Amino acid sequence: MSTGINPHPYPLPELPPELFAHLPQQSALDRLIAAAARFYNAPSAHHLLAAPGTQILLTATNALLPRGRAAVLGPTYSEHVRVAALAGHDTKQVSELHELAGADLAVVVNPNNPDGRIVPAAALLAVADKLRSHGGLLMLDEAFVEVASAGTSLAGEVGRGNIVVLRSFGKFFGLAGLRLGFALAAPAITARLAAWLGPWAVSGAALAVGEAALADTAWAQATRERLRRDAQRLDELLSRSGLEVIGGTPLFRLARCPAAQELVVHLGRAGILVRHFTENPTWLRFGLPAGEDAWTRLRTALGAFGHTP
Repeated sequence: MSTGINPHPYPLPELPPELFAHLPQQSALDRLIAAAARFYNAPSAHHLLAAPGTQILLTATNALLPRGRAAVLGPTYSEHVRVAALAGHDTKQVSELHELAGADLAVVVNPNNPDGRIVPAAALLAVADKLRSHGGLLMLDEAFVEVASAGTSLAGEVGRGNIVVLRSFGKFFGLAGLRLGFALAAPAITARLAAWLGPWAVSGAALAVGEAALADTAWAQATRERLRRDAQRLDELLSRSGLEVIGGTPLFRLARCPAAQELVVHLGRAGILVRHFTENPTWLRFGLPAGEDAWTRLRTALGAFGHTP
């Protein structure tokens, strides 16, 4: 339970053996891009690039700019600061949105990990306008936006030219091991990212599974509803156990507990891993249990906390 990955993955379609025997076909990539452009509301297929996960796109996007100033709105996913620094940028984590305006590369995770904070689209577009005045770029990590309210994503705004939106496939569809992700940006930027990635970047299996999943809007809608119900159920369980739920998304919940470090150890001994934070030692992030057995294990372990010698 230390991740924000959907524990109820998309059912894999039957894959023909030749997908693993031959290099990925351009026609399959084109079909995936078309399905993704519809699902993510991209301005066109030319505004979208497929990659083997969004993690590699962090490095590729940082490489779009010469070495300069990078600002990451935090606290957030720590890889953004690490990758920007590795790219040679003078990197800092900032706590206020207005502090992004002077950067060459500004990074916002929206919804944020781990607290679920959502920056309104209008505020992000204002930041992008300020960045544009000096050639700056806004990178939005929308890994969890599939379960956010409508209007949160800026995928439809990437035609403005200095916005790159990263979308994770594996988290919402529960297939993180497939390694598939997307960048949405102006065509000139997606072309540069494609050149950076090189040919055959996405496997034939990922192309096929991604195309099927992104076209299955009925599954997506039912899954959003299921995740919201599960998140509410987890909130109730955590609250009854004495934890204060302070944020999150339907894929993970952030709770505060004065004895968080002791609870981490207690749950670990019960075979349950949750995310703890050195910089915020009272915070714990809980992913969703995968099934009734997992719910029972968590409820039992939380109930025993404080009663275990």
